[in-house]
Amino acid sequence: SKKKLCFIKKILSSCSLNFFLYLIGEPVSLDWYNPQGERMAPSQRVALHNEGVRSRLTLYNAKIEDAGIYRCQASDAQGHTQEATVVLEIYQKLTFRDVRSPQEFRQGDVAEVVCDVTSSPVPVVSWFYNNVEIIEDTEKFQLLQNNNLQVQRVTKADEGVYRCEARVEARGEIDFRDIILVVNVPPVVSVPQQSFNATADYGESVTFTCRAYGSPEPDITWHRKGVQLQESERYVMRARGMTLTVRNIQQDDGGSYTCKASNKAGEVEHGLFLKVFVQPHITKLRNVTAVEGSAAMISCKAEGEPLPEISWRRGSDGHSFSDGDKSPDGRVEVRGRYGDSMMTIVGVKLSDWGRFDCEALSRIGGHQKSMFLDIEYAPKFQTNHTIFFSWEGNPVNISCDVMSNPLATMLWRREKLTIPSEGAGNMRVHSAPGRSLLEVTPMSDRDFGRYNCTARNNIGMRFQEFILAQADVPSNPFSVRLSSVVQRVATVTFTKPDSHGGVPISHYLVKYKDISSQDWKDVKSQGTQTIVLLTNLEPNTTYEVRVAAVNGKGQGEFSRTESFQTLPIREPSPPSVQGQREVGKAYRLGLVKQDDGGMPILEYIVKYKTDKEEQWMTKLVPGVNDFVLLQPLQWNTQYEVEITARNVKGLSEPTFVKFSMPQKPDITADSLFSGLGLGAVVGLGLAGLLLLLVLVDISCFFLRQCGLLMCITRKLCSKKTATSGKSKELEKLPLKEENGKETLKPDTIEIKVHGDNSLHMTQEDSKA
Repeated sequence: SKKKLCFIKKILSSCSLNFFLYLIGEPVSLDWYNPQGERMAPSQRVALHNEGVRSRLTLYNAKIEDAGIYRCQASDAQGHTQEATVVLEIYQKLTFRDVRSPQEFRQGDVAEVVCDVTSSPVPVVSWFYNNVEIIEDTEKFQLLQNNNLQVQRVTKADEGVYRCEARVEARGEIDFRDIILVVNVPPVVSVPQQSFNATADYGESVTFTCRAYGSPEPDITWHRKGVQLQESERYVMRARGMTLTVRNIQQDDGGSYTCKASNKAGEVEHGLFLKVFVQPHITKLRNVTAVEGSAAMISCKAEGEPLPEISWRRGSDGHSFSDGDKSPDGRVEVRGRYGDSMMTIVGVKLSDWGRFDCEALSRIGGHQKSMFLDIEYAPKFQTNHTIFFSWEGNPVNISCDVMSNPLATMLWRREKLTIPSEGAGNMRVHSAPGRSLLEVTPMSDRDFGRYNCTARNNIGMRFQEFILAQADVPSNPFSVRLSSVVQRVATVTFTKPDSHGGVPISHYLVKYKDISSQDWKDVKSQGTQTIVLLTNLEPNTTYEVRVAAVNGKGQGEFSRTESFQTLPIREPSPPSVQGQREVGKAYRLGLVKQDDGGMPILEYIVKYKTDKEEQWMTKLVPGVNDFVLLQPLQWNTQYEVEITARNVKGLSEPTFVKFSMPQKPDITADSLFSGLGLGAVVGLGLAGLLLLLVLVDISCFFLRQCGLLMCITRKLCSKKTATSGKSKELEKLPLKEENGKETLKPDTIEIKVHGDNSLHMTQEDSKA
């Protein structure tokens, strides 16, 4: 039969427990089973000791879970078993297992303050807030079955220290834990300004401001395009991240920026926008090469914010084109306006060659770039001069000038045979960009004829034919005329010959001779002028004259001989006079050279008087002079002048001239001192006064033997000089003028002209 040994013990956990079992008889085996019915084996917490009929089970560090019914089973050799049971009860002290402090909750949530306490028997739990016990459930607080405290819609005002107190009244055991309740408030963001404007590439800076509130204090970060911005030279963050300054604004800085504020209670973000204005910048404009007659398309692209308008200007004439514009001939058209424009030129001409300006313009600025339209075209010959003249032995250069793009290669042909570039025989080729020079020295008639110049580039080929013809001497000039024939000079004029012989005329040869002589005299023209002056002719003589043209080939035939007769010697023509006022009492009469009648003018006879006098004063001036100076004259007086020229043949007709002398100048203190300052005038006045005193003293010395100078003289010389007191009289030369006034006229000679043309001169008024 089973025997039960019930050992009921009240012990605390964490103690060691010993179970003893005594048997009657001789068991073969003794085994222990735990409350779960599992056979127990020795371990770190379990110890088994069997000694004959005695068995001991020891549990170390007993736990609440170890409580229950333990069985001891004994078996003999016949297989009979006997067991006994032991009931193990464990009493636990107050234990706070999971009590954290502080415990944090989000504002507005239902907060459950955890106080996990256990004991055996079950403890009684009480809650206190601000030292006041929470007795029963309210709208704010609820006591849960699991001993936790629930706070409804927790706010910042609910923060504080909550006490969880546990009691085991049977043992009089009591303990507590203070738990700090923290309410976290989600962040709230305030942004004073949401949008900003800036201009790129001007070194500008923009500062964003984002204020955040919450508990705990939120952390502020800045993001752009999903990436958090880090502090750098361009991104500067201040005031715990509340301000973000973007320095040196560039075009790609424009767009959205995000301010994020986060704490334990949550995260919130707010967007800000930066609009970056960018100066227009032309990004695409290239030189274009087009073939003449084809179409050219010129593209201009520009960036900027706002997107700029694009216009074009033609450099050759300054004509402007905008979107939709066409040239008057309809060949040039522009399409596109904002940021992208295309200019199309159909039927390209050489006149389209040159610079085109693209201008991008917006309200914040502009940008201009230029491109060059290059036009390729087939060779074009630049001259219509295709006939050249020469003669045997005379080298001639045949120039073939070509305009082309790209440059053309040029070669010469003669009767379908190519002339080598290094030349052959009496021919040489000289080449330069756009020009090929064929130098030909004709040696016989077969060197004259046709020569072909061929120019070729990758656009096309052209050729031009030149003719080398034999030159001849010029034909004769005609319409020979004589003009301006005087005693010793004649002017020959003529008309160019009808033919220059194929070679330019170098000059004209004029031959003339006295009809009584057989010797011709030669005069060459100045270049190809058709007027020649004949000089050193004899007066009253008949001459013959003829003209021939000269070119490189030689002299041509003479024109028909013309005759002319020079004028005989005669008196001079009346003189030409130009008056000019001189300084003081003088007057200058300029003599303009006139026709001398074939002989040099010996002298000019000048007679003059006032308008109130009858008597003429006469003055002779050599014929080589070009002026007459009359002096001294009277102020405020009108004069009459008669001038006659004389050569060996006789006297010319007189020329009459009248002029007036001005008023006598009035030299006053105003005129003398008008340019001086006050100090200078005072100084001059004092100097004048001192000079006057000196003059008075000197006069007293000489006239009356008194004064300061006399006193000094007496002291120095110790004798009186009475005999030297009288001053010497100054000698004056009496000068007699026509009106009775005394004057000096050393060059006055009176000439009386009689009817027999003899000259009578008197020296009565020439006293010096």
